[in-house]
Amino acid sequence: MDDRLKMIRVIADYQFGEGAGEVLFPDDVELVISKSTGKVRQVKHKGVRIATLKPDTGLFSLSIEGARRLKEFFGYPKLRVVVMSEVSDFIARGKNVFAKHVVEVDESIRANDEVIIVNEEDELLATGKAKLSAFEMLTFERGVAVEVRQGVRK
Repeated sequence: MDDRLKMIRVIADYQFGEGAGEVLFPDDVELVISKSTGKVRQVKHKGVRIATLKPDTGLFSLSIEGARRLKEFFGYPKLRVVVMSEVSDFIARGKNVFAKHVVEVDESIRANDEVIIVNEEDELLATGKAKLSAFEMLTFERGVAVEVRQGVRK
């Protein structure tokens, strides 16, 4: 196995939980390498982006495909921010999640974590970056809880 593949799997296991690396990155993934630094920038599988390795943090931002893989692998509510079903369409189109719309959340989520946004039926809506901790998302009545990166309909 390529050392780079091992490295990105270890990062994914650290960031999302044990087993995430294998689920996200099968043996036949394509690594997009930066021409200037020689480091992994994106990971694709069969031409579809799964995740991007952010140079500032050394962690991944997920695509919808990456979020789908993790959602299927990890049981409810791991990595999830659950929003009211009435706002599903807005979130799926890439709009940010406000604290007042959050009904449930994985209690281990901290601010700046990469999260999966689902509705009350556990349907994947989007992926994004938490701006608040799990406790704050459920307590606050105003403000952005999750900055959405990509919605399923965006």
